[in-house]
Amino acid sequence: MAKKEIVKNAEKLVEMGMKGNDASHDEAHVWRVRDLALSLAREEGLASNPESLEIVELAALLHDIGDYKYMRDPSEEKIVEKFLELEGIEEHKKVKILRIIKGMGFKDELAGLENDQLFPEFGIVQDADRLDAIGAIGIARCFTFGGSRGRVLHDPAIQPRSDLSKEQYMKKDEQTTVNHFHEKLLKLKDLMKTKAGQKRAETRHKFMEEFLKEFYEEWDGRA
Repeated sequence: MAKKEIVKNAEKLVEMGMKGNDASHDEAHVWRVRDLALSLAREEGLASNPESLEIVELAALLHDIGDYKYMRDPSEEKIVEKFLELEGIEEHKKVKILRIIKGMGFKDELAGLENDQLFPEFGIVQDADRLDAIGAIGIARCFTFGGSRGRVLHDPAIQPRSDLSKEQYMKKDEQTTVNHFHEKLLKLKDLMKTKAGQKRAETRHKFMEEFLKEFYEEWDGRA
């Protein structure tokens, strides 16, 4: 099947599979991650490698299908794998795409990454997803997700958790939306895998720090 047709089918799957999600993890998030990933891939020197670009684009498009945070049925875990098989994606490409999707989450990094996962396309897609989690867009997404789960904005009595395990991170017991910045978002800059991602993360990270400084001053009535 032609690449353009496969991409169109992947886009349709995104529109269908993410319908009803809140705006922190909707199809617009996926389009941004796809655009960021392709941009990073070009900056990282993969522009002349069509196979790598195909892997990057498909992994970026499909990375949130079957996300545990929105899963309605256990069978959703196999949606991407079945899609790649139906589309006739070659085995070596399919293996890379699935490795990216299954290993790129923050929860997976907490559990420890295997060295063989760190191929160029992996870092590019992971960095793209993480860039969309920080900066102005990241702030908007963080509060959107927190609101969708009924979390309070901030409670000085609830301290951010340190040294989180994968299991603790996934539970998110009694946490505030602002604590998510300290437990995850402010850590992402130093976890970027590509030079292009690191460079972009610097600006977005600084914006979050400035936002939080203003937030705490306003919360305490100092601003």
